[in-house]
Amino acid sequence: MAVTTLVQAPLYETLVASQEIIFAFSNDPALVSHTRVKFVVDVHISQGSPPNVNAGTDKIATFKLTPNNSGVGMIDLSSIVEDYVSADNLAANGSKFKGDTTTDTLNHPIHLIDQFSFSTNSARYMRVVCKTEGFNSSGVQEIITGSTINVAPLYLITNGYLKDTDELQNRTTAAPDNWFGYNMNRFFITASDATKKFLTNAPSVQYANPDDYGTIAFLVRNFTVSQAAAFLRLDYTDSSGGSQGFDLITREAATGSSFWGSNLGIDETENQLQFFGCFPANLRNWSSTFKTKYDAGLMDGGKIEVYFIPYIGTQSSRTYTIQLNCPNTKGYESIRLCWLNQWGAWDYYTFTQKSIRKISTKATTYDQLKGNWSSPYYNANGFKGGKKTFRKNATESITMNTDFVSEDDNVMFEELANSPEVYILREFQQRTYNTDTLNRYVTPVTLKSSSFTKKTIANDKLIQYTFEVEKSRTLRTQSI
Repeated sequence: MAVTTLVQAPLYETLVASQEIIFAFSNDPALVSHTRVKFVVDVHISQGSPPNVNAGTDKIATFKLTPNNSGVGMIDLSSIVEDYVSADNLAANGSKFKGDTTTDTLNHPIHLIDQFSFSTNSARYMRVVCKTEGFNSSGVQEIITGSTINVAPLYLITNGYLKDTDELQNRTTAAPDNWFGYNMNRFFITASDATKKFLTNAPSVQYANPDDYGTIAFLVRNFTVSQAAAFLRLDYTDSSGGSQGFDLITREAATGSSFWGSNLGIDETENQLQFFGCFPANLRNWSSTFKTKYDAGLMDGGKIEVYFIPYIGTQSSRTYTIQLNCPNTKGYESIRLCWLNQWGAWDYYTFTQKSIRKISTKATTYDQLKGNWSSPYYNANGFKGGKKTFRKNATESITMNTDFVSEDDNVMFEELANSPEVYILREFQQRTYNTDTLNRYVTPVTLKSSSFTKKTIANDKLIQYTFEVEKSRTLRTQSI
């Protein structure tokens, strides 16, 4: 029987979309019994539940591969699958902002969420099916009987990319050993393992103003991970190191997540990658513990420590610390940027030093006749005549400076320079209605700084960076 053989596939089942996603197939008996042999590869990608390859409703493409000189058909699916994942800019339905539940008609930016939110666009499932076709001895093209192979792994595609410095792993425990991939195991929350990470390369200590919003993201790949990420704990500490209480948030529907103790919905793509709003402004939206301490001035210069606790065991993730900035006595305007990081989540930084705003205008002009020529008599109106502006458009750019930072921040700023999505995120506002959040808090910008020079203590002593951004939207004024 001419059975199609899977020669090569990604080593790990959790993939970032931009990595090489190589599949290779062979069928030596078919090359003998048929001519003009091709490997027919069906790619199934789904949102929500895993794809049903038998129903075929999730099939997005079919490719026909010609065997190479070794009789193997190869394909890289990265350029295909990366079109099916994108950034999550809006919170998922069921999350909340200041107590208002997110719905299809009441949307909120992901950065403002009270507690948890599912992802919507950041993850997709993929399955691959391959069969062999060729022309038989009668000259008839056919799918060769018994040649269909359903590639067993169910792959999760996430909206990330790999750097040249990210090390790939080869399979060494079973033959063949030519399968390779990137191991994302350090992002799988594990009970009693305080080294597991959130989806960021930023330092574990971040700095933020009390008015700053922001999120962290994490993976929930299976039921074991879900149980390890059962509770998220927030410890509040004042500037002198004294405890100011804590919050313990259960992952469940009431907090915008899925219940950690149930398998129900665990395999939905939305559940696989989730967000949590852990910065001061998010907490002021809902946490009476934090808000009481903040309003009393006890959190000035304090910190928030964020980490997961499993349903059984000790701390199950690395501690993520948010150090609250003291009030700026120099009067500089704080500007907070957020950007899409390497793993498809969001990173944040608040620029607290000198910033310069500049308005650039571009005018369309025309020459106007002097006076009034359309009335019964000529009137030499003084406001008419000469060169006039038909329309004037304005674009705002902002140059901003960091405070002195450490070398640990270099990776984060490098990803800012490389990120395709950058936004200015506005501060907390005391509002009793929340229907206008879409254009109030998030402003798209492009990074005008075209290069990033990494600084070190050895070379530069003190490390400080300057970035320039330009607002993406053009201000259109009146037209004549």
